[in-house]
Amino acid sequence: MQKKIISHNIGRRKSATARVFLEEGTGKIYINNKTIQDYFPYYLDQRQILIPLLLTKLLNDYNCTIKVFGGGRVGQIGAIKLAISRAICSMDSSKRGLLKQQGLLSRDARVKERRKYGLKKARKASQYSKR
Repeated sequence: MQKKIISHNIGRRKSATARVFLEEGTGKIYINNKTIQDYFPYYLDQRQILIPLLLTKLLNDYNCTIKVFGGGRVGQIGAIKLAISRAICSMDSSKRGLLKQQGLLSRDARVKERRKYGLKKARKASQYSKR
């Protein structure tokens, strides 16, 4: 029998998008059908993702199924963290103050600036030569 999904939310960071499904369980986390250890092998990356669950003391109460695409490692981690925080808030609004205080509910809107024609990068120009 399939477990009932309690909460579903979306998070974005840079060009990454994450969809998080929270369901009652024992604290298992799957990202794109892989365990968190397989998808993000570095411990610090795993710790960043778990911050919202650790702060609210819900780590061993829910299973997380995460679908993430686009962006790189840092963008995907930020998107997952925001989506988990939003899912916890939609499930239990009393946790909102704690997550907001830690800055976990604000979307980081910074994205890479586009390259302009005539320049080498977004703002880098070739060196000026008088002669």
